[in-house]
Amino acid sequence: MKKILLAAVATMALGTAAFAEPVKIGVAAEPYPPFTSPDASGNWVGWEVDFMNAICKQAQIECVITPTAWDGIIPALTSGQIDVIMSSMSITAERAQTIDFSDKYYNTPAMIVTAKGSGITPDAAGLTGKIIGVQVSTTHEAYTQKYFASVAAEVKTYQTLDEHNQDLAAGRVDAVMGDSIAMDAFLKSEAGMACCESVGAVADDAEILGAGVGFGLRKGDPLLPKLNEAIAAIRADGTYDAISKNYFDFDIYGK
Repeated sequence: MKKILLAAVATMALGTAAFAEPVKIGVAAEPYPPFTSPDASGNWVGWEVDFMNAICKQAQIECVITPTAWDGIIPALTSGQIDVIMSSMSITAERAQTIDFSDKYYNTPAMIVTAKGSGITPDAAGLTGKIIGVQVSTTHEAYTQKYFASVAAEVKTYQTLDEHNQDLAAGRVDAVMGDSIAMDAFLKSEAGMACCESVGAVADDAEILGAGVGFGLRKGDPLLPKLNEAIAAIRADGTYDAISKNYFDFDIYGK
C-alpha cells in the first residue's frame, strides 16, 4: 500500500471558522485531471480543488487538502486520518453503509474507450473475448465485474486511471472503462489522440454507478448539513457555473 501523504496545500483561512481544527479534505494521491492533480510546484489544482475552495469559503471553514491512496481513502476517513473525501467518489448504497454522503455536486456517465477503429461497442456483445482495464475499488470495476466479466477474456485492475490508459495506448488491454470527463481529458492528450477513441457510454445502472458524486463523511458528522447548504448556495449564486466554465463547455451537474 502506498504511504499516505500529508500535504498542507490549498489551505484557506477564512475568518472565524465554524470548526476549531482545519478540515482535512482527502483527495486521491493519484492525479485525476481535470478534477484533482498536482501542478509542477506540487500544488493541487483542478475543478474539484476550485469547487472545494468555494465550498469552504461559503461554509466558513478552514480546509487542508490531504492526498491519500485511493484504495485506502474510506478507511482513512473512518479512522480519522482525514475528515472529508473529495475525490470524485460516486454516491452508492454500498458505500453509504459505511460513510455518509453530501448531496451530489456533479454527475457524468461512464464510457468505454478503445484503440481507434476497434469496432468494439460499449456492451457485453462488443466486449466479448476482450481484455478490459479498470481502476481498482471504483464503481467502474464493480460495473465491469457485473456486466462484462463473464464474457471478457480478462478484467485487469489498476491502482490508477493513468496506468490503465497507458496499457490501452500500448495495446495491452482492448478497452478501459472510466468517467466520461476523466477519459475525455485522456483522449485530448497527445497520447490519447494518437491511439484511442470513445465508443460511447455504458447503459446506466444507478445502483452500481451511483447517484452522482458527493463529499464522503463519517457517519453522523455535524459538518454534513453545512456542506449541503454550501453546495446549494454556490449553485444558486452562480459560483458553481463560473467555476465550471473554466473547465467544461457543458453542464457537469447532470440530471
